[in-house]
Amino acid sequence: MQQPLLISSLLEHAERHHGDQQIVSRRVEGDLHRQSFAQLAQRARRLANALAACRVAGGSRVATLAWNGHRHLELYFAVSGSGAVLHTLNPRLHADQLAWIVEHAEDEVLCFDAGFLPLVEAIAPRVRTVRHYVVMTDRAHMPAATSIDGLLCYEDLLAAQDDRYVWPQLDENTASSLCYTSGTTGHPKGVLYSHRSTLLHTYAAALPDALNCSARDAILPVVPMFHVNAWGLPYIACMVGAKLVFPGPALDGASLHALIESEQVTLSAGVPTVWQGLLAHVEGRDLRFSSMRRTVVGGAACPPSMTRAFQQRHDVQVVHAWGMTELSPLGTVCSFKGRHDALDASQREALQARQGRAVFGIDMKIVGDDGAELPWDGRASGELLVRGPWVVSRYLNGDAGDPLVADEQGRRWFPTGDVATIDPDGYMQITDRAKDVIKSGGEWIGSIDIENIAMAHPDVVQAACIAVPHPKWDERPLLVVVRKPGARLTRDDMLAFFAGKIAKWWTPDDVVFVDAIPLGATGKVLKSRLRETYRGHRLPGA
Repeated sequence: MQQPLLISSLLEHAERHHGDQQIVSRRVEGDLHRQSFAQLAQRARRLANALAACRVAGGSRVATLAWNGHRHLELYFAVSGSGAVLHTLNPRLHADQLAWIVEHAEDEVLCFDAGFLPLVEAIAPRVRTVRHYVVMTDRAHMPAATSIDGLLCYEDLLAAQDDRYVWPQLDENTASSLCYTSGTTGHPKGVLYSHRSTLLHTYAAALPDALNCSARDAILPVVPMFHVNAWGLPYIACMVGAKLVFPGPALDGASLHALIESEQVTLSAGVPTVWQGLLAHVEGRDLRFSSMRRTVVGGAACPPSMTRAFQQRHDVQVVHAWGMTELSPLGTVCSFKGRHDALDASQREALQARQGRAVFGIDMKIVGDDGAELPWDGRASGELLVRGPWVVSRYLNGDAGDPLVADEQGRRWFPTGDVATIDPDGYMQITDRAKDVIKSGGEWIGSIDIENIAMAHPDVVQAACIAVPHPKWDERPLLVVVRKPGARLTRDDMLAFFAGKIAKWWTPDDVVFVDAIPLGATGKVLKSRLRETYRGHRLPGA
């Protein structure tokens, strides 16, 4: 049968075949909320009727400014399923950026958690397209005073509607959701996903050699629902019938561990900075994980020291993954092949440091400066290019022109801006962002390798390596380090730690100790800010 691939079909499947499965949410109101997939489907239909009552038509943008929770999930399905476009906004962005993004996307409705009211009040006078502002709470928790006229209550909107709604049979190429990429220069760029691309991504991401999700899992997406649709996990959970556990705004180590244990989470996903806090809490109190057996780490390279901590001390398998907003986001997952069962622990750990193999649907290659494809030998390093049915073809409104490049066969590829190697088994490893590579004496130095070694030092909490100008070598590496509280780590101690671990000329020329390293809105290190801060840093002997 020829049937369109629609996001509403995920919800219908979950209701029909996994109706009693739980969705647990730590809410901004302070309570732990529970509902079933059947209740999710009923409330999503009510919400679809409410959107229609607010004159939200097909193609209209409905924005969210919210943490991970059941109401955000309801919007995922009600907005896209009705033919409108879900636009997830990142609340960690500056108000100026948010106002620009809302206007650029032409959002008509903005739904937000009550805690973000000050941020919404700051951007509301600067946006012209938004007709309705909806607080994602009940009447009892509505703000007592606000500068926004006609503020609507989410639960009131649902209560005014019934749950009789027939999801429209849309063209599967209809736009379903919209995310803006942070990994860009100038203004953020919008990436529009279709129902088809989202469904194909969901199928591939759930596969055993990808995120390996099933109805036996309890999934905790720590990665925010405003960060590339929580890496697709809300859709995957509906497809396979897995329990969903949402942390709300409480992303500290103590709150996460308590939720993991109380809800018997088996699979979690997030960026390395979040897992640093969780591990610090667990190891500082000699705690354990009784149920969690896998954690997906992405958004930035997972330091080998973090992999060892999870696997050797806590029996939690680390699943290293790579992707981008432009890839919906999944591109590769580091899952083992059968032959790897014979590897010893150190060899398996070295393999896990790579970002992994392409999931079905993604093709990739590395190219040199001349655009010629480089060999998959694990040594050749070049820019990573990808193609596939959930890879961006152009940015919203045609911003930045055509982002794709064509090869000799006329096939179109998306240049990721990452520098990588690929080994004979197809395992890809990011060695740097093209803009972050350190070029010393005409040779490249990979900052990620240096950072991973530094992070393995027992007195280091976080490390970042950047290029600083050098009169002879053009650029040399500078290491920026956050020490553990009470540690007396010195520059000489840190530099000595690199001996024998990398080529001597790769060793940083200097070390700077700081209280904190600046992070972006998605938890990635802001190397651009570090380069600006230390561009005048005088290296010893320079």
